[in-house]
Amino acid sequence: MLLLKASISLFAGLMATRLFKRYHLPDVTAFLIAGLITGPYVLGITSIEDITSLQFLPDIALGFTAFDIGSEFRISRLREMGHAAIFIGILQAITATLLVDIALLPLVAAPIAITLGAIASATAPAATLMVVRQFKAHGPLTDLLLPIVALDDAAGLVIFAVSVGVAQSLIGGTVSVWHVISRPLTEIFCSLILGSLMGVILSWLEKLFFSNTNRLSLTIAFILMTIALSELEIFSPLLVCMSLGTVFCNMSEYSEDIMKRAEKWASPLYALFFVISGASLNLSVFRSWNIMLVGLVYILVRCAGKYTGAYFGAVMMKCSDNVRKYLGITLFPQAGVALGMVISAQVLGSEIGSYIRNVILFSVMVYELAGPLMTREALSHAGEIDEKKPEHEHRARFKLSTKR
Repeated sequence: MLLLKASISLFAGLMATRLFKRYHLPDVTAFLIAGLITGPYVLGITSIEDITSLQFLPDIALGFTAFDIGSEFRISRLREMGHAAIFIGILQAITATLLVDIALLPLVAAPIAITLGAIASATAPAATLMVVRQFKAHGPLTDLLLPIVALDDAAGLVIFAVSVGVAQSLIGGTVSVWHVISRPLTEIFCSLILGSLMGVILSWLEKLFFSNTNRLSLTIAFILMTIALSELEIFSPLLVCMSLGTVFCNMSEYSEDIMKRAEKWASPLYALFFVISGASLNLSVFRSWNIMLVGLVYILVRCAGKYTGAYFGAVMMKCSDNVRKYLGITLFPQAGVALGMVISAQVLGSEIGSYIRNVILFSVMVYELAGPLMTREALSHAGEIDEKKPEHEHRARFKLSTKR
């Protein structure tokens, strides 16, 4: 019965993409709306228990997303824009955090404001990647965007861990240097080591096979294995899978072909991920005016922080005008990583944790529905989406390029 419900929701999502195509909306938005309609808060086709039972699917989808984004860290590409991506990625994350902290301190208790500010640093890699893929975006902005989105997880992890440590001290708990500084750095280090080790092993094992089909199966098995291993507390699943993809794409001569095959294999998984995410959006947050007020301030100020941080970072790194104008807008989407941080924020206590959760649920609902559309518009205005070619011509051109 659970599989039937999941398949109905996925079918509804696919039909929604055809309906929304005439309005030029991204598929991500269609999947989210379909999930919301079929979810427990509207039609009730899928229940809260169903969503909980299917929670492993979003974890797998995020793992594949991180693995795919890891390919953006090819050495040849990093030589061209590595310094710019790192500098802008860190600057925009810190700017968003500081501005949200300042804006929320007059409205809520300091521990809540500091924690929400840290969560503001996170961006949704899956939504951004899916928009780029759907519209076959390419150009300087897209090339810089994907590495920055990948770096967001590392920067956000450190900012969040430090901020939660400070929040705990304000509440009156015992805070050690381990929780404030050492623990997040250890998590990043362990994640990079595990992912790199898995990437080296995968690259070596690929040479034992002569069929790309078998190499793809091996790659999928390794990604799933890496996701499972990274569930231990000392690892960040996104960082582990990113480093796996980075090492693999730099070491294996088969990586480019395998990455393209894995992208096609994982497409239905991404679709189901966003349908489930839409079903998880809790409409009850609209009952509290306080939550909505704080949520709106959080949304607007976070967007301002992302935009200004990306803009001034691009200016300092002497990027083109299009990158300066539109990069910040593409960083607005927020979802899975932020919700993961919400779970970790429960250490601040049930009352504070519940308040933070409701604010983020409200903001995620807005970001997930509007963020992908804004990303598409930004890429379009930057001239990195060919509006004249319909989707099937994009696919034909992509197939032709892969054959060559």
